[in-house]
Amino acid sequence: MGEVVSADVRLFAVTGLECDESVLTGESVPSKKTARPVPSGSELAELSSCALMGTVVHAGYGRGVVVATGGATQFGRIALGLGKRQPETEFQIGLRRFSLLLIRVAGVLTALIFLVNVLLDRPVIDALLFSLAIAVGISPQLLPAVVSTSLATGSRQLARRKVLVKRLVCIEDLGDVEVLFTDKTGTLTEGRTSFMHALTPEGEVCDGILPMGLACNDATLENGRLVHASPLDSALWGGPVPPAQREASESYRRLALVPFDHERRMVSVLLEERSNSRMVVTKGAPESVLVRCAVVPDGARMTLEAEFAAGHRVVALATRSVPTEQSTLTADDEKDLRLQGFLVFLDPPKASAGEAIKRLAELGTTVKVVTGDNPAVAERVSTELDLPPGHTLTGTDLDALNDEQLADLIPATTVFARMGPEQKSRIVRVQRGGDVDVAFLGDGVNDALALHAADVGVSVESGTDVAKEAADVILLEKDLLVLADGVVEGRRIFANTMKYVLMGTSSNFGNMFSAAGASAFLGFLPMLPSQILLNNLLYDSSQLAIPTDHVDAEQLSRPSQWNIVLIRRFMLFFGPISSMFDFMTFAVLLWVFHTGPDQFRSGWFMASLATQILVVFVIRTRRIPFLQSRPSVLLSVTAFGVVTVGVALPATPLAPLLGFTPMPFSFLFFLSLMVICYLLLIEVAKRWFFQTSAPRAPQKRGHHLGHRMHRRAGRFSAAKLPKISAKQ
Repeated sequence: MGEVVSADVRLFAVTGLECDESVLTGESVPSKKTARPVPSGSELAELSSCALMGTVVHAGYGRGVVVATGGATQFGRIALGLGKRQPETEFQIGLRRFSLLLIRVAGVLTALIFLVNVLLDRPVIDALLFSLAIAVGISPQLLPAVVSTSLATGSRQLARRKVLVKRLVCIEDLGDVEVLFTDKTGTLTEGRTSFMHALTPEGEVCDGILPMGLACNDATLENGRLVHASPLDSALWGGPVPPAQREASESYRRLALVPFDHERRMVSVLLEERSNSRMVVTKGAPESVLVRCAVVPDGARMTLEAEFAAGHRVVALATRSVPTEQSTLTADDEKDLRLQGFLVFLDPPKASAGEAIKRLAELGTTVKVVTGDNPAVAERVSTELDLPPGHTLTGTDLDALNDEQLADLIPATTVFARMGPEQKSRIVRVQRGGDVDVAFLGDGVNDALALHAADVGVSVESGTDVAKEAADVILLEKDLLVLADGVVEGRRIFANTMKYVLMGTSSNFGNMFSAAGASAFLGFLPMLPSQILLNNLLYDSSQLAIPTDHVDAEQLSRPSQWNIVLIRRFMLFFGPISSMFDFMTFAVLLWVFHTGPDQFRSGWFMASLATQILVVFVIRTRRIPFLQSRPSVLLSVTAFGVVTVGVALPATPLAPLLGFTPMPFSFLFFLSLMVICYLLLIEVAKRWFFQTSAPRAPQKRGHHLGHRMHRRAGRFSAAKLPKISAKQ
């Protein structure tokens, strides 16, 4: 007992052998082994004739022949799978697409501006430098800094909420999770078998049979505690047994024992009562005990079906009186029994799991169960926790499907039972193929491949080392409520990142479009390359406080992903509005203030910086700024502080070095009025844009299919599988 199996072994002789296979199957109860062959294609949890590498011998011993070693074993295949390159997360994919958008826009603008300036007989070097400055100016240079600052701030917040982040980029993906696949044992349940109650054959609660159930075991009783007991016997003795029943069990004296074996699937004892009468008590699998009973009450099978349908583990208890002189017991005495009732056990759902699932549902995250346990138990847990009604898919069903068929069935499936490590990974991979952000929560070696394949792999501190190594996020408590906190924090970080992206691309595009347009009709460059770069430096500096900004509740209530179409439309919609005010500024500077090149550049520098920084307070929320949604104090101080610096800069001693000149006081009045009008127009345009012009989020095929099919509750069976041709 306690030895680790070092290879996959086909058993040909066993004696009471049990192996703890939780690292591979997730089962909390040790698997009982037999030398009998199993059908071809059996699921991993049903390989009762094999001892698998990495599992631990719980009891007994066996002999067999090694059939696989190293990477060819079930355990080794997991290790090899973890060596593959980790796929890009949805956030990384979105960031790459956004970068390609900026490259295309910058390339087109740079080429056009350079061409226009050359056609206007401007010096080639000046035209080239100005074009390159435009290209630099249109890109949000501090995006990496803003993202890194947001992620670092978020990781600290998550650590306070008992969530440790191994890979920072996954924080934002955590907030975007639409589907969470989670293991059952220890996550949705307590991870331990508990005794529920004793029932008569007709299904009525009856504590009268408990003393016999307590006394019937093949363990050793020391100081009122069982030693070397089976998990079910340990649960029975540790469960809510009334003291009177426990005392009654001690009134029996065990005279003989026929221990449990995998052929009989029962244990029998010869007990002597205080009245000196003797009886045989047999306890074991219901199907084994019932065939040895002389008469089976009519309601017994209905009671069993009801308990199995509820996902409970059931042990049958039967007795037979024997002569007082009998002192020995053999398997032949297990006959003509009288069924006394049933002992019912379960792995109870966690008290917090239901609340966590409800909270995740409110956040727009669908929870699905992926477990190595049997379907009935998993279905019972999902029902008790009020998971959305759906089908049940087993590992055997899964193997009969191709990826396209599986993709169509996943949204309508709530429970994936009897799943092996590679099957779990396949489910995650196929779901991600439908452009759905996926998280997987597991703590065993059997979960490692799925953790590796998910956008966000989540494990727990008490998980195996392999699972924690494959995960991106570690929960210090095995509680879905902790994960829900992580989802909210991830959305806050992503929302703040998108604020910078939307504001930066639209403002920069507008300013650079204005500069390009002005260079076509002005006799001088509207702004020197160094001034463009200074403008961007000051603007980006003011945005470093965005990670500290508050986020509206509605932005935290649903998943959100990179939407390149939205970003492009936002840039093309609000950029020209900014340019319109820039051209108004040009007209006022030229025809009202009659400025020369240096004064023109100073005035536009001030106006450009003020508008693109202060617009943050409008763009950061879809509500009314300040009245319905207040920015963080640090963002307000930083934004107004940088605007003050930019407006004052032309009047400082540094002005000549930068090519600036002081502006008249009347221009400051015009600047204030223009900024107010600009912000009011942006507020009106923002409301119209999000109500009519903004495209909806990309349709997730699996996500919407799931909403339609979840309305049709039912169980998925092999009979409902699509027909598959031999070519498939």
